[in-house]
Amino acid sequence: MIPRTLFSSDHELFRDSVRKFLEQEAVPFHQQWEKDGHVDRGLWNKAGEAGLLCSHIPEEYGGMGADFLYSTVVIEEVARLGLSGIGFSLHSDIVAPYILHYGSEALKHKYLPRLVSGELVTAIAMTEPGAGSDLQGVKTTAVLEGDEYVINGSKTFITNGYLADLVIVVAKTDPQAGAKGTSLFLVEADMPGFAKGKRLEKVGMKAQDTSELFFQDVRVPRENLLGQAGMGFAYLMQELPQERLTVGISALASAEAALQWTLDYTRERKAFGKAIADFQNTRFKLAEMATEIQVGRVFVDRCLELHLQGKLDVPTAAMLKYWGTDLQCKVLDECVQLHGGYGFMWEYPVARAWADARVQRIYAGTNEIMKEIIARAL
Repeated sequence: MIPRTLFSSDHELFRDSVRKFLEQEAVPFHQQWEKDGHVDRGLWNKAGEAGLLCSHIPEEYGGMGADFLYSTVVIEEVARLGLSGIGFSLHSDIVAPYILHYGSEALKHKYLPRLVSGELVTAIAMTEPGAGSDLQGVKTTAVLEGDEYVINGSKTFITNGYLADLVIVVAKTDPQAGAKGTSLFLVEADMPGFAKGKRLEKVGMKAQDTSELFFQDVRVPRENLLGQAGMGFAYLMQELPQERLTVGISALASAEAALQWTLDYTRERKAFGKAIADFQNTRFKLAEMATEIQVGRVFVDRCLELHLQGKLDVPTAAMLKYWGTDLQCKVLDECVQLHGGYGFMWEYPVARAWADARVQRIYAGTNEIMKEIIARAL
């Protein structure tokens, strides 16, 4: 197999510590969290203490100032262990960069250290009941009244929504201006008029606290605007390649884990007097998956390399997101088939990973939207 060359010995030491943390603090409890519909809130504080959150944030705001490969390690280890309830990456690699890149110094000093420590859990509220991948179709409004913006609207399918203490809200400050009328606001969960709806019951990712959010005359200080009014859509487009990269990273790590589970299972399970792995169909399927995962792994690592250099462009990130998640779903489906009836049992990690994988082709922009982005670039 082609060796990975991106990670230093320091990254691998960090990987060992992340894996031990997750095996001790998350794996034994994840099944219960699936029944609860959310992870234990205390996990976030423990993760902050262990250095798993927002490692890239500069030291002046409480972080380690580490490179994105440290985030990659956390994403991969969470995916490899099938811990789909843990929303660390959205918090660290999607929400935190908006505050770091577009927040005022006051906002950065106020919030970023608390993101690093796990004191605050964050979410980003883009999707609405009537506007999914179409961010220009957002109906939530933010009207400036004196020194406050008044926010009205609703959001749905919000990852970390139930536990969130701080939410980035995408709203229209000028509904007539289309994309140029979109702005981003930091809204604290205890602000009057902000309400969390029920935790949504999903096909997979059952331990992930996905919620509806409602805003009724929520008054937000003017200084909680991220960057400039009307620039929200441009900021979203700027940050989405990293979000799509994180999805691709998790997709490949999940596929790799599923292949390993299936190798172990087919070696042990017997039918017609011999191991499942000894049948030619099984061997060929395993060979096909191993090859495609290797192709995906090389592509992911090249995209990571480009991202570290600040050169990962929007179409390439879209290619990784769509192709990587399609591959993940294809591999998981094959692995379930090779497990036979046991592959459909919730107690088997391959069954849960199969159910968890399906949404990867939908969020962070549907794969159909990814193809549209790629096509426009041709």
